[in-house]
Amino acid sequence: MTSIPASLWLRLAAAIYDLFPLIALWMATAALALLVAHGTVDPAHPTNVWRWCLRLALLTVTGTYFAISWARGGQTIGMRAWRLCVVDADGSALPWPRCVLRFLVACVSVGVLALGFLWCLFDARKRAWHDIAARSVLVRIEK
Repeated sequence: MTSIPASLWLRLAAAIYDLFPLIALWMATAALALLVAHGTVDPAHPTNVWRWCLRLALLTVTGTYFAISWARGGQTIGMRAWRLCVVDADGSALPWPRCVLRFLVACVSVGVLALGFLWCLFDARKRAWHDIAARSVLVRIEK
């Protein structure tokens, strides 16, 4: 079994697949938040505090989804569909702290017009900013 660095297009395909479990997790998180608020929040006109707390909760759930997936097998649901895997530069599993770092840098990459993701078009080893920061590589597992 061999592996080659994943292209930007495969990364995007996996990201689209990962939207489906994330949407379910986001809906469950928002429902739980409304349940905890006991109906005291008007979803059409929430306060700023409510908005920021919900955003933080959604970001935490998203980060947890990715960090757990990467630390336990190196794959999210979308990555499994496209036979992609996140590994350490030496091919071993990525430890938790670097999974979290990878997610945080990926957030920054998205925040600057996805420049961090586009970086893999120019990197010789097809690494994005978050791969470089976490000393990881996203590979396609060939049959």
